[in-house]
Amino acid sequence: MHFHEKPNTYVTNVEIKVSDLHRSLTFYQEIIGFKVLQQDSHKAMLTADGETALLTLVQPKTVEDKLSMTTGLYHFALLLPSRRDLANVISHFHEKGVYLGASDHAVSEALYLNDPDHNGIEIYADRPESEWTWHNNQVHMVTEPLNIRSILEEGDGNWLGLPAGTVMGHIHLSVSNLAEAEQFYTKGLGYDIVTRYGSQALFISTGRYHHHIGLNTWHSENAPKLGKNQVGLKTFSLRLDNEEQAATMKDNLRGIGAPVTEIVGGFQTEDPAGNVVLLKF
Repeated sequence: MHFHEKPNTYVTNVEIKVSDLHRSLTFYQEIIGFKVLQQDSHKAMLTADGETALLTLVQPKTVEDKLSMTTGLYHFALLLPSRRDLANVISHFHEKGVYLGASDHAVSEALYLNDPDHNGIEIYADRPESEWTWHNNQVHMVTEPLNIRSILEEGDGNWLGLPAGTVMGHIHLSVSNLAEAEQFYTKGLGYDIVTRYGSQALFISTGRYHHHIGLNTWHSENAPKLGKNQVGLKTFSLRLDNEEQAATMKDNLRGIGAPVTEIVGGFQTEDPAGNVVLLKF
């Protein structure tokens, strides 16, 4: 989990808009295994360890369905501490009759599903870093069938919700122009490119993680930005290391014409696809 510690610039929280907060809370507690950290009539902060909010749900006063093609969230990804935890999640999903996808990415083993508003969710476990393969600073990743039977052999059937060591492993975004997104995240925020998938997808990270952020145009090339009240991504938060890093980022963002707004504990910006990024200490 050192990839999700300073000095890396990693995702700490994802904030999504939902159409029915009560329905979403039921799903995220009973199916995903979150606990409620704080809640009011239109907002809930969810946690795995009882202390840190990983996911924030917001129900706008006037809520709209998401159009079929917009920028925004492709999925957020919850990283479990171990393969055993992934096995227990698989067993739990089977008991609940959850429809899901599954993939082996060489660096990780992953499950995919959607929440009631079709917000994408990945739940995964990393393979040991020593098993990752790098070629010229590009990490080898694939999308192949997941050996679920092998994973289940490590489970103990003891599903008690998300383990306390769960973190927000990465976020994957739908963008309208990959070149513009690349400039924003690499020149503006200082990320390194670790994998390219042709001309339509890009994976970036700090500290040689397989990816802290994914970017793609698979269903969103030249698409409009997500509407203010449409269900989907509202903001996501990245951890800042120190004041010097923050000052450099602000200068770099302004240099490429990106907005910079001061907020409590850090600053806010927006990528060219309209995804709002909060950078906090």
